Amino acid sequence: MSTISALKRFASLQQPLPARVFVPYSQLQQQKILESHLISVLHECTTLNQLKQVHAHIYRKHLHQCCYLVTKFIRMLTKLHVPIHSYSRLVFQQVNNPNPFLWTALIRGYAVQGPFSESIRLYCCMRKQGIDPVSFTFSALFKACGAILDVNLGSQVHAQTILIGGFASDVFVGNTMINMYVKCGLLDCGRKVFDEMTERDVISWTELIVAYARNGDMKSAGDLFDGLPMKDMVAWTAMVNGFAQNAMPRKALEFFERMQDAGIATDEVTLAGVISACAQLGASKYTNWIRDIAENSIYRPANNVVVGSALIDMYSKCGNVEEAYKVFEAMKERNVFSYSSMIAGFAMHGCAHAAIELFFEMLKTEVKPNHVTFVGVLTACSHAGMVDQGRQLFATMEECYGVEPTSDHYACMADLLGRAGHLEEVLHLAETMPMGPHIGVWGALLGASQIHGNPDMAEIAASHLFELEPDSIGNYILLSNIYASAGRWGDVSRVRKMMREKKLKKNPGCSWVEVKKGIIQEFFAGDATHPKTSEIRKALEDLMERLKANGYQPNLGSVPYDVSEEEKRRILMTHSEKLALAYGLLNTDAGSTIKIMKNLRICEDCHIFMCAASKITERKIIVRDNMRFHHFTGGACSCGSVWYKKGHGRKGYAMGKAGGTGKMFAIVMLSSFTEAEQIAAIMICSHCWHSKLDRRTSTAGAPSSTVGRRSSSDV
Repeated sequence: MSTISALKRFASLQQPLPARVFVPYSQLQQQKILESHLISVLHECTTLNQLKQVHAHIYRKHLHQCCYLVTKFIRMLTKLHVPIHSYSRLVFQQVNNPNPFLWTALIRGYAVQGPFSESIRLYCCMRKQGIDPVSFTFSALFKACGAILDVNLGSQVHAQTILIGGFASDVFVGNTMINMYVKCGLLDCGRKVFDEMTERDVISWTELIVAYARNGDMKSAGDLFDGLPMKDMVAWTAMVNGFAQNAMPRKALEFFERMQDAGIATDEVTLAGVISACAQLGASKYTNWIRDIAENSIYRPANNVVVGSALIDMYSKCGNVEEAYKVFEAMKERNVFSYSSMIAGFAMHGCAHAAIELFFEMLKTEVKPNHVTFVGVLTACSHAGMVDQGRQLFATMEECYGVEPTSDHYACMADLLGRAGHLEEVLHLAETMPMGPHIGVWGALLGASQIHGNPDMAEIAASHLFELEPDSIGNYILLSNIYASAGRWGDVSRVRKMMREKKLKKNPGCSWVEVKKGIIQEFFAGDATHPKTSEIRKALEDLMERLKANGYQPNLGSVPYDVSEEEKRRILMTHSEKLALAYGLLNTDAGSTIKIMKNLRICEDCHIFMCAASKITERKIIVRDNMRFHHFTGGACSCGSVWYKKGHGRKGYAMGKAGGTGKMFAIVMLSSFTEAEQIAAIMICSHCWHSKLDRRTSTAGAPSSTVGRRSSSDV
């Protein structure tokens, strides 16, 4: 029913009724009916013109002094984003005796639209006129204080609730008060409000659970969750996502299973969280289970862009980029996150040609690239050595695509120039960039100094990094390794002394291998605690003998310690990924792929070792370190070993369209590709990889963002 026809119908209510019908309603009761009908029409309004028609009818029926009706009218104006001062304020001023709810409607309007200070001024006027606030008044004020992050003002409003009294048991006020303190960064104050509330609802509990999760305190979040009497979908989702966001994927999966067993429905946010957990874990055991749950829900990945994008990310990080592409192709709707997830997926697996091709396909659609998209493209140029192309993209990204360069893009340019050997240019970029010092830029210079063996430039970069992140042990380790490679053992000792004085401890190298039935086994560098240690060592020694017979020699330069060659060989032999490989060979079927995940970057010796092992054992070995995926097949790696050489080699692997259908991607050799096509052999470092596992965790070894940074190996 249109607004006009509805109003005509309501006007007919004022016409005399047939004499044979007796209606015992007074004029006041007739007015209440009309008010009720007008409220219904107001709720159906979707444009300002419709609201104006209702407003005119309110005047015609002499209802412009009805606070209840005018309150609803002002709330609808706010909902439709009609400027408060140009309409709502005028309507309010025409009411002779506004009640607390009408005052609150105007206060709320300013709290939503601003200026927020006007909300406070109106509240003061309300109090001067002797009007007592209601719970909605305080909730609006707390939301305004939270929006502008003014905890001092919020505390004064809090004091008002105490001085006026009567709000101690008001759940609505308590919840918005908690929200205000949490937004202002005072989680402890929010918890104190919660503890003092005489009545709570599920929002009270969930508000704090989410806050603790965002703060990384899953212990407190879990304690609150356990105390929650009635756990709804929002509370369960808060826990699942909290564990996923805090790099605890096993706990996220555990809570999701409990949620399923309890018969609690899931939404797209829950699914995205648990899919993220699977992606962090990197194991294929859970992928099909989660996929089936998504397919059998109303949030099917083909129709839901959030779930579809999350599944693309999950399959890519679990080593199955082909399945990720199938999900992408089946999606009926794609946005920048869908394209970015797929581009990142190709990139993780060394399929740069496919990643760049998809980027240009995206440009032909209505989907526009964003900040993350250009990070990926610039990083692709960096790893392919395409300096001129990278410079051109960087120079035109704002003018042609409307994306303003950020510090991340400057970090990509520093990485691009640094890998190409332009260290002086990187130094100039770091010193002149408009947004000031940035760890990504200095980190790129430090990494480039290692690639090109320039300890003097490394010292400059490290000195800035020590100021920006003094407790980041990776910078100290990398500088120490650069000194070690240059034979400057005195400087190595000096850096290690600094680490001892700061009580910094290196994250231990840790690797996970997935064996039969999806079982995941964890190994640390030098690990001798596994129940099958003797069998693992025997298998590793046998494999080592076979590799040596075929020409393999340990790369002793991968050990940055001034120790004997025999000790270096012993250290290399106990790297966590080698132990994981030996266990995988013992506990997987012959000919099957071995998947290994690592929390640090794979060292050069282990990289050579895996290449050789893939040929000797006739197994495909996939290693996911914190930089990318390495696919070892027949003695070669998908990365072309460019991470361990100055410059870039021609031989490698890339994804190209098979059969001209564009439906699947296959591995092709690049030895005959042109220079421009060699980008297909270079891995795009995925800036979209948000995992926090650049440190050792007890759950997974997902790669972390590596723009402009390099990380140490097991040594």
